[in-house]
Amino acid sequence: MKRLMTIFCIAIFSLSLLAGCGEDTPAPKTETAKPSAQPAPPVQESAPGKTGKVLETIDAAGYTYIQVDTGSETFWAAAPQFAAKVGDDVVVPEGMPMPDYHSKTLDRTFDLVYFVPSVLVGGAENLSGEMPADHPPTDGGKTVVETTDVDLSGIAVAEGGQTVADLFAKKADLAGKQVKVRGKVVKFTPEIMSKNWIHLQDGTGAAGTNDLTVTTSAMAKKGDTVVISGVLVIDKDFGYGYAYDVIIEDAEVTVE
Repeated sequence: MKRLMTIFCIAIFSLSLLAGCGEDTPAPKTETAKPSAQPAPPVQESAPGKTGKVLETIDAAGYTYIQVDTGSETFWAAAPQFAAKVGDDVVVPEGMPMPDYHSKTLDRTFDLVYFVPSVLVGGAENLSGEMPADHPPTDGGKTVVETTDVDLSGIAVAEGGQTVADLFAKKADLAGKQVKVRGKVVKFTPEIMSKNWIHLQDGTGAAGTNDLTVTTSAMAKKGDTVVISGVLVIDKDFGYGYAYDVIIEDAEVTVE
């Protein structure tokens, strides 16, 4: 029941957020953990979402930001303001990942923040159901790279493969089939929804058909020439505004 309530509340707050960041915001209060030689162990592996211990808390503009250590990773999450302190055991449910998130109040850019409607702290759930009215939109932003400074000239088609434009033009026939495409990485974002995300372009296609999204466990960096192999999926909707006409999931990536 708690998992259903969490999912329900995530849906409610995602639909009710309003655009823009307020400038009238309270001064943040911060608390930081002392360095520890050993990472904190997870609290309860069977719980939905990510579990761990609070390393740092920041209250600002109606939110509480917490940095959490799961024992294998650290990450930031934010929810409507709630009581938490360094060392608390928490469960952070699945939420809206916002990479490169800039907080005007804190004058700080986070590599990644998960915005969630509630956080389970020490066995007591802080649940509000919606974010503050001045929260910036969390609809996933743009799911394509519209412009890039990466040089896309001279990219040859992979042997036995397709171009990016081909994948869009022939998506109905290629759906569910193994495809191969060579291109350059125009954007790389790691660890979003437990996947690394690549935006691939090869100089073919027009606006809307020139940027291919790929998920993978492999690493790459902007400007790399890569060959992508995987099954083509069409009309994929991850929720929170992350919807794709064409995507290659769990791809093999060869950096050339």
